[in-house]
Amino acid sequence: MSLPLLITGVVLLPLAVFARTADLEARQAGSAVTVNLDQKYQTIDGFGCSEAFQRAVQISKLTEEQQQYTMDLLFSTTTGAGLSILRNGIGSSPDMSSDHMVSIQPRSPGGPSSAPNYVWDGSDNKQLWVSQEAVKRGVKTIYANAWSAPGYMKNNNNDANGGTLCGVGGVSCSSGDWRQAYADYLVQYIKYYQEANVTITHLGFVNEPDLTTSYASMRMTGSQAADFIKVLGPTLEKANLSSVGINCCDPEGWSSQAGMLGQLGSVDNYISTITAHSYTSSPGSPMNTRHRVWQTEAADLNGNWQGAFYSNGGAGDGMTWANNIYTAVVNANASGYLYWIGAQTGTTNSKLIRIDGNNVTPSKRLWAFGQWSRFVRPGAVRVAVSGAPSGVRTSAFQNVDGSVAVQFINSGGSAANVQVKVSGGGGFNSSTAAAYVTDNTRDLNDTTVSLTGGTAAASVPSRAMVTVLLKQEPVPAQKALVARG
Repeated sequence: MSLPLLITGVVLLPLAVFARTADLEARQAGSAVTVNLDQKYQTIDGFGCSEAFQRAVQISKLTEEQQQYTMDLLFSTTTGAGLSILRNGIGSSPDMSSDHMVSIQPRSPGGPSSAPNYVWDGSDNKQLWVSQEAVKRGVKTIYANAWSAPGYMKNNNNDANGGTLCGVGGVSCSSGDWRQAYADYLVQYIKYYQEANVTITHLGFVNEPDLTTSYASMRMTGSQAADFIKVLGPTLEKANLSSVGINCCDPEGWSSQAGMLGQLGSVDNYISTITAHSYTSSPGSPMNTRHRVWQTEAADLNGNWQGAFYSNGGAGDGMTWANNIYTAVVNANASGYLYWIGAQTGTTNSKLIRIDGNNVTPSKRLWAFGQWSRFVRPGAVRVAVSGAPSGVRTSAFQNVDGSVAVQFINSGGSAANVQVKVSGGGGFNSSTAAAYVTDNTRDLNDTTVSLTGGTAAASVPSRAMVTVLLKQEPVPAQKALVARG
């Protein structure tokens, strides 16, 4: 047993006491988290959602005030989630009955070589309006995605119930080869949006080609997708739309798309982005491709509406989706992550925002997305980060404007203190710091952060997500010249 020694009236404590005190102070100060700007990974295109299948129509039935509130919740970078990708559905149905997406050519022109008979209603199932509202709020990435070609272009003569585009490998139709006509159809859709001052940046020609459904659907193998891309690529170029990226192929699961990559080699130069959903398999590891990869559709389709950030770790919890995004972006190098629907009616978790009459209720899933999208802006690059406390997942990104966003997801039952320091990048020195938190009681609220000597100190509450945003003052031009000598 250690005993204190009394010497000239001063009590000397044993070394063990000093060690415990130092350890406690270190824990209170927080784990040292270091961001390394010199270790770079993938570029981020953004985070988003869709309002396809007339969900946009549902928003349009709200009062003007609630319409704008909904748009702000989805796309505003100051009061909402700041989503930066909108995925629109290209219609293939002959009418708007039920929730069908109406085609721009509802009836066959007579054959694949006949003059087209396009019809544009200036609405596109209200998706054009949503696109315009998103653009007003800074969205620059519009992904137009067809679930199917019109039925008369397919071997089952129906835009629903599967079937395949006439003319691709193994599919011969008495009506002829419709590949060129379908490519022209997609180009015309893009042009209609151009006329309305909305730029479509990415184009997809099929959705879940490995699934047959009673609504718009079209089957395709990777080889058949390549057969069509061989026509679509040159058609876009001829129309001076080579800036529009071709996305492929949005199958039901991440591993399904990984399995299709080998069949797309012949059209690799035409492809912009590899796309996949998360229903049958989720992003867990990077795909073997040189292209950027997006997770373009995921949702808790059937769970009852969940408003909590953390309840029991269920499929509708906000924290579940914060972690899903983390796994896709950090472990699988995804450059984009999209939820299925932004806002719609109904009582399930298939959307981020619930519409009930004229009431609009955001979920914590929306704010989980916002913890990423508000601060990790298009063009940001994921960078290395180390030193996360036990039970806390950490990621970091440097934005185009030079700011650094660091995410912390704390799944533990107690708060975790962190001290964030940025290294590399030619001498990044944090001059301002802000922090934002989402948990069961807060929605992207400001939270306390201190900055001392370029190190930001913050606390991550239990079962919460915090984003720390660091900025440095720009170097004055005169000083920059002196520094360069």
